[in-house]
Amino acid sequence: MARAAAKPRGRKGGRRVTSQASGSGEPVLIAAGYEIVGLILIGLSLLATLALATYAPEDPVAELVGVSNHAGPVGATLAGLLLSGLGAGSVVLVAASAFLGGRLVMSLGFPSLFSRFWIGAALLIPTVAVLPPLLFDLAPETIPWIEPGWLGLRGSRYTALLFGSAGALVLTVLFLTVGVLSLTGISVGATLAALARAGAWVGGWALLAGDWIFTRARIVAEACSQLMQMVAGRLGRGLIQLRDWATSISVRREQRARRMRVQERREPEFSFEDAIRTAEETSSPVEVLEAPEKSPEPVARRLRPGEGPDIVDHDEQRRKKRKPEQEAFRFHDSGPNGPFQLPDVSLFAAPPGGPRIYDRDSLLMNSKILEKKLADFGVTGRVVRVHPGPVITMYEYEPAAGIKVNKIVNLTDDLAMALRAISIRIIAPLPGKSVVGIEVPNPERETVYLREIVESESFRKNKGVLSVAMGKDIFGNAVTSDLAKMPHLLVAGSTGTGKSVFLNSLLCSLLQRATPNELKLLMVDPKMLELSIYDGIPHLIADVVTSPKRAAAALQGIVRKMEERYQMMSATGVRNIDQFNEKARKALAEGEEFFNLKPKPGQVEGDEIDWQVLPFIVVVIDELADLMMTAAKDVEESLQRLAQMARAAGIHLVLATQRPSVDVLTGVIKANFPARVSFQVSSGTDSRTILDQKGADDLLGMGDMLFLPPGTAVLQRIHGPFVNETEVHDLVSFLKKQGRPVFDEDLLRADVEAERVETRGEEVDEMYDQAVEIVAQTRNASISYVQRRLKVGYNRAARIIEQMELEGMIGPQIGSKGREVLLPMPVEDDE
Repeated sequence: MARAAAKPRGRKGGRRVTSQASGSGEPVLIAAGYEIVGLILIGLSLLATLALATYAPEDPVAELVGVSNHAGPVGATLAGLLLSGLGAGSVVLVAASAFLGGRLVMSLGFPSLFSRFWIGAALLIPTVAVLPPLLFDLAPETIPWIEPGWLGLRGSRYTALLFGSAGALVLTVLFLTVGVLSLTGISVGATLAALARAGAWVGGWALLAGDWIFTRARIVAEACSQLMQMVAGRLGRGLIQLRDWATSISVRREQRARRMRVQERREPEFSFEDAIRTAEETSSPVEVLEAPEKSPEPVARRLRPGEGPDIVDHDEQRRKKRKPEQEAFRFHDSGPNGPFQLPDVSLFAAPPGGPRIYDRDSLLMNSKILEKKLADFGVTGRVVRVHPGPVITMYEYEPAAGIKVNKIVNLTDDLAMALRAISIRIIAPLPGKSVVGIEVPNPERETVYLREIVESESFRKNKGVLSVAMGKDIFGNAVTSDLAKMPHLLVAGSTGTGKSVFLNSLLCSLLQRATPNELKLLMVDPKMLELSIYDGIPHLIADVVTSPKRAAAALQGIVRKMEERYQMMSATGVRNIDQFNEKARKALAEGEEFFNLKPKPGQVEGDEIDWQVLPFIVVVIDELADLMMTAAKDVEESLQRLAQMARAAGIHLVLATQRPSVDVLTGVIKANFPARVSFQVSSGTDSRTILDQKGADDLLGMGDMLFLPPGTAVLQRIHGPFVNETEVHDLVSFLKKQGRPVFDEDLLRADVEAERVETRGEEVDEMYDQAVEIVAQTRNASISYVQRRLKVGYNRAARIIEQMELEGMIGPQIGSKGREVLLPMPVEDDE
């Protein structure tokens, strides 16, 4: 065991040599010898390195004087021998010696014969010696930095002879690589993996750095952009305020100068003789100025090239064309209640004075935004004209050649977002023009008043009794229409969009123009809120109808009245109510009192009818949906007949609904209502239902509407006039003071019949009329008596008696006394 423990644990031939003590002390001596040999090798390597580094070819060999080598004559001789023999390979030999010495000093042992060290050294020494001559064309004089040596010259020559210059160079590089790897023990795969990891690490950090730089650059750019926008906005607002201030100063100066000129022109009063003498003395030829020609379009101020589109001031154009104010023609008529005076426009609120002021810079900025935003989506063109209006501004955009208008229409939402608008409407193209109209709402909308429409020249020129003040168009021009030419109007819109206000303005414009002898109104208001305010005015043909069943009966009564009028027109040989009224006025003026209708089948002569001037009848239904839900069949049938035939008879319909669905506005109703008005609706489907096209879903509400005139498919955008409840109350109070309404007996009879049916319920007992006759004759209204006479059950007889009490035919049951019979005694016919 002691001998085994004394066995050296060092390593010979590449095995580690330890200095552990043993019995014989042999391993310690071997380790010390290796260290000494290693130090000697390192020292010789350093000496050789110094000699090679300071080698000079002119140094004499084997001489002690005249040597410049820092290692002395020995170093010069050693360097000369190494370089002349091995050339550049001597550097590898010196490095291998130093490496081997280091191994021995570090007790790593002497490498074995076939270890990677000797193989690498054996490959590197000749390869490094051969490489310089191959690189420098085998010429020793072309290698300035080292001697090629015998091995380098011979090896390079034979290698080039066998493999060629290029092949020899490739083979040399291959052996050089193998030698380095063998000598150092480096793995190719591990090296490539390390390089890949290093590249990935560098690339990752480069990406992070680039992202960080890009993010910071974007933040800085956004901050600079916001700063520039803020500075530009404040600068623009300051310039606008400066411009407004300068404008106000110039306006005040002009007003002051105008007042001074008026005062200078003002002359003192003088007598008639002085006037004649002054006129004779100062008489001079009068220059006659020709009236300016009427321009087809409003005058637009031309801008300098590149300044922007034309901005059309329609207000200025209207002021130039405005004629001196004339007193509106007033209708005075005599009716059953005496002379009738039409209401004055002073009952309606007057608009605030002063012209509208447009922000020209804002209009030009919006034009540029439109052009830029469309250009971003590939639509090139320019804004050629701007039409500012009371509620919206129209931009006329002229697209470039080859641009489809549908592409512009599809960008509605993007343009609205760019302009920060609630919604915009695109008309592509504008009728009669090669441009696209883009309607953008104004930041501050103007209120349209009913009074300014009624006082407008357009309303005064329209002499029809059924003239309607529709409102203002997008340019601010007053729009009026004649209900007699429509001849029926369909109105739809969501709740709160201005539909009820429009109905009030329509009725106010009719009542402001027509007398009770010229116009009769039948109002149906199932909601019992909107039209009840007009109850009691002298124009009513019946009370305001609030029950759907009574409304159906009233419409049937209007149908009968239409048929009567057709009979009268047929008997007199006329085709419409205007011709009949003209003939009636002529007959009454000549003293003719009546005429005969055509005889009915079985009659020899027709009935005699008094000559009378027939008034127009306008039926206004505020909520058609309620009627269609309860009495759809009767209402739709009556509306269909009236819409098809009532125009010639002077009967016109105005239907309004807040639910423009297909079950309310059926195809039969829409086919006979060519004139339609739509306020803002909730979807494009509702817009197509009322107008047969989209557009109403893009309106702004608050009276903004689309008007479809009869006989055309071109929509007209109108801003309806505003009339408040105070104005309506004042008008109704004024009309009530003129007289009371005279109701039509036929409609009253139909109304009473409908009320009776409504009170009796959906199902009327078939023996009810017989029971009423029995009670009227016998004056006995007990349940048992009716039960015996009619031979019915007790419950059925009790329901009949209760129905009689509800209708006021009999009194209530009081104790044991019988019911009081309130029916009149039947009259017996005399034979």
